[in-house]
Amino acid sequence: MATKEKLFDMFSPTSAQEWIEKITVDLKGADFDKKLVWRTNEGFNVKPFYRREDLKEIAHMGTLPGQFPYVRGTKDNNDWLVRQQIQGVSPEELNREARLVLDRGVDSIGIKVGSDLDASKLKILLSDIDLRKVELNISCCMGHAVEVAKLLVDYLKENGLEKDFRGSINFNPFKRLLKHGVEFPRDIKEEAVALYNIVKDVENLKCFAVDSDMLNNAGAYITQELGYALAWGAEWMTLLTDAGISACDAAKRIKFNMGISSNYFMEIAKFRAARMLWAEIVKAYGAEDACCKMTVHAVTSQYNQTIYDAHVNLLRSMTETMSAALAGVDSIETLPFDLQYKNPDEFSERIARNQQLLLREESHLNKVVDPAGGSYYIETLTSSIAKVAWELFTKVEEEGGFLALLRKGEVQKKVNESGVKRHTDVARRKEILLGTNQYPNFNEKALDKIEKPLNGCVCGCSVEVADNAVDYLNFDRAASQFEQLRLDTERSGKRPKVFMLTIGNLAMRLARAQFSANFFGCAGYEIIDNIGFQSVKEGVDAAIEKGADVVVLCSSDDEYAEFAPETFRELNGRAMFVVAGAPACMDELKAQGIEEFIHVRVNVLDTLVKFNAKLLS
Repeated sequence: MATKEKLFDMFSPTSAQEWIEKITVDLKGADFDKKLVWRTNEGFNVKPFYRREDLKEIAHMGTLPGQFPYVRGTKDNNDWLVRQQIQGVSPEELNREARLVLDRGVDSIGIKVGSDLDASKLKILLSDIDLRKVELNISCCMGHAVEVAKLLVDYLKENGLEKDFRGSINFNPFKRLLKHGVEFPRDIKEEAVALYNIVKDVENLKCFAVDSDMLNNAGAYITQELGYALAWGAEWMTLLTDAGISACDAAKRIKFNMGISSNYFMEIAKFRAARMLWAEIVKAYGAEDACCKMTVHAVTSQYNQTIYDAHVNLLRSMTETMSAALAGVDSIETLPFDLQYKNPDEFSERIARNQQLLLREESHLNKVVDPAGGSYYIETLTSSIAKVAWELFTKVEEEGGFLALLRKGEVQKKVNESGVKRHTDVARRKEILLGTNQYPNFNEKALDKIEKPLNGCVCGCSVEVADNAVDYLNFDRAASQFEQLRLDTERSGKRPKVFMLTIGNLAMRLARAQFSANFFGCAGYEIIDNIGFQSVKEGVDAAIEKGADVVVLCSSDDEYAEFAPETFRELNGRAMFVVAGAPACMDELKAQGIEEFIHVRVNVLDTLVKFNAKLLS
């Protein structure tokens, strides 16, 4: 009988240290840790490769999907609900739009209602919608959750739907402190207990919201969003159990609405870590394992959406949706790509729906439970994110809890600090937004496509910021400052011309011309590129003939000592002069009056703001 040899038995095992030694040889002696191990903004290091032994110290390894602590999922499948937010003013319009999207693959709808909602309007709104098959999620103006809940529960009881209904009413009394820095006007515990008593007969009606997508949209890092979300959920658990509600009953009514950033693998790990940590928190309140399951709705980020080159938003939201789906969340809302500059139309809403349907119906991501399970990299990320988020959670608890820190403005301050850091990274191109701060479409115009967005809510529940308000979240998107810069260029009626004076070393002049074109294209300037010139005078004459406002010298560092002073003299102030690069002779060039140098270390945004001030005035 022939024996079957195993291929890898023919090779001797290789240790991690041997791999590192081999890589170090390829690095030509460079330090392995400094060159290839990177420090994440989330607060931990990531190695260039992982092996089976990296999983030995990870406590959650060996658990199965559907088992406590649910790191591998809360169910025995990976299906999720496709949610879409319904737009409309009247109950008839909302109903019509809801039925339309339900016929097109959506199985979870979000509806925002006004303070004027009554039983007759609710009946119209839900007419011909089968709530046995559709998840319904209602948000309303602050202070109206109890009234809306009573209307909904009465409707469900009248139609015998108490056992079959799935959905939520978004009660978020912490929202005012986060968005406006002011307190919820009523007693939170009293309102929460009243709400619980109304919905308790409808088993699958969630009502206590943890809207950490707000933190995501303000620029929070992944571990920040998760740490504060856990503290937010724990605040609900404490408040409800202190009011006499059992830990199991309290936990079953809490719903996490979390954002999804474009950090693909880390977002997969975030949701896995979230389930694990939340299960441990609920368990600590005395709940049974079955009550420790986290309900998570995921929403694609608005923070990284852009107005210019808006179709890139489709790529961002697709990877975000995919990471949430692979992570095993309960429902996902993929936001339309044009959301930031107009009210989404039928096309953009259809594309947003179809992004999820492609992943579910064609890519079959719903067919495999916890597809990331066992991945050395993702399991390690899950453990690392959990560790950092847990440290933040325990710190919040030690300092009095989530609400106490909200009242001091501390949560808002920390998230805003992260937002400022990320804006700085975008300005310096350490964080890339394609089409905005890197590889922009030079000729695109956006001013005419921007429509006035809808502000506030349909019920007139806007909040005036009080004099004693604490810090509140800044929701400026990552691209907002670059977009303002470029819109200023459009509004000015001018479009400065940037001329690439390419000369000398072929490879360097081409590379620097491309860099410079991308650099100035971020402000919407007209780029005039060139193959190359035989002399400086020829290049300058061509620039003046083209009406250049800025002339960028593109050559090699070695040649700048000769070409830069000659170009500067030849121009004689007829256009702004810029050197592309940071040559060793920079100080000597500055001493001759050459002031502008662009290279990878400069702040792109600040530099372009300065150019706008000179060129558009």
